[in-house]
Amino acid sequence: MSAQLNFTGPAELDQQPVEAKKPRFALSLFWRTFFLIGLLVVGSVVAWLQTLRVLEFDPRAGQTAQQLSSLVNLSRAAIVHSDAIARVSLIKALQEQEGLRIIPRESSDVVEPPSNDAQTQRIAEELRTRLGRDTVLSANVNGEIGMWIGFSIDGDDYWLLTDPARIGPVAGQTWIIWLVIATLLSLSGAALIARLINRPLKQLSFAASRVREGDFVASRLDEKIRTSEIREMNVGFNRMAQQLAQVEQDRALMLAGISHDLRTPLARLRLETEMSVADATAREHMAADIEQLDAIIGKFLDYARPDHVPLQPVALLRVIESAVFAFQGRDDMRVQIDVSPRLAVMGDEVELGRVLTNLLENARKYGKTPETGIANVEIAAKVRDDKVLMKIRDRGQGVSQEMLGKLTQPFYRGDAARTAATGAGLGLSIVERTIARMGGSFSLANSGTGGLAAHISLPRAKSA
Repeated sequence: MSAQLNFTGPAELDQQPVEAKKPRFALSLFWRTFFLIGLLVVGSVVAWLQTLRVLEFDPRAGQTAQQLSSLVNLSRAAIVHSDAIARVSLIKALQEQEGLRIIPRESSDVVEPPSNDAQTQRIAEELRTRLGRDTVLSANVNGEIGMWIGFSIDGDDYWLLTDPARIGPVAGQTWIIWLVIATLLSLSGAALIARLINRPLKQLSFAASRVREGDFVASRLDEKIRTSEIREMNVGFNRMAQQLAQVEQDRALMLAGISHDLRTPLARLRLETEMSVADATAREHMAADIEQLDAIIGKFLDYARPDHVPLQPVALLRVIESAVFAFQGRDDMRVQIDVSPRLAVMGDEVELGRVLTNLLENARKYGKTPETGIANVEIAAKVRDDKVLMKIRDRGQGVSQEMLGKLTQPFYRGDAARTAATGAGLGLSIVERTIARMGGSFSLANSGTGGLAAHISLPRAKSA
């Protein structure tokens, strides 16, 4: 029985493991700083308005009420102590020289009450206190707008019309305009300050992301910036990046040297084994051990590959077929494929083929169905937004839930159900690193219908 390929049977994609979601109302450092400074500015404006009210508006209301009550009292005294002939001349002189108009108050007068703003009401209350509770105030008498004050002289009622600007708001509407301008300027300054604070941290975040991707050159920060704290931080980060780059170079060089130095004697051992060992069975076992050592060395090299992978459109089905072709001669494995021929991803064809080979080999070794002893592997892929989601699953026994997160750790081996192999424990670690280098994500999950499922997400090619 040989490995079989089936392109017609459907292979459903299980839902990907739920990733950690960002907080719904997460704010960047810029907006947090801006809102905090803005809140401080608004609080300062409110405190300033309250201070202005206590020190300016309330005293101004009392002063205005005192001036108006003085006008009423002086007008009343002048009229009371003048004779009938002089009274007419006096009223005319008050109107021409002081802008005060005194007319009799009739019961038929159409009166409109003053406005309900706090300052006017405060002035009205002060006037009633000074002139008596029967004092009448009006903003419009018989259609004539003004500041009307009703008072009595020897039982006769009069209206005193004075300039309404006497009780108008302080500086009119000008203070409101200046308040709005000052608030806008303060908020603009807050935005500028927040931007200046956020910029170095944003540059540091970008540099850290480049270090994480292995690009140590693009991660260099400005060491000549004038702010001393930021300059020291940049210098320290650059030195750290340089040391990491040196460590990475030394690691790659060391592993390459180890591989070269070990593979040469292994090749000689294999040749000598085949020539000197007479027992065919012993010779076969010794050759297998040497091949396993060579394979382990290859895994070390794969794991230590550079993190830079050139990305280009890759036909996904073609890579899958090439990887599956290597298993066609096996009688313990069947592969079912459900992938569109038009589906393409952004990646490296060789690296992606190595990933699929690792996963298929892992499924062949550990994903056999207990009843038949055959590994039934399903490969499916679909498009979601700008990603291509691929799943490789077997029908084996799966693994325990607590071990899922550890299977991609270097040199880790799970339980006996899936770890009868004698490899280095780097296969799934290599897969995870390779997928990450291509800008994708990799995860493992137990399938709901049995077996282990490997989920791969890769950027979708624009032509796909």
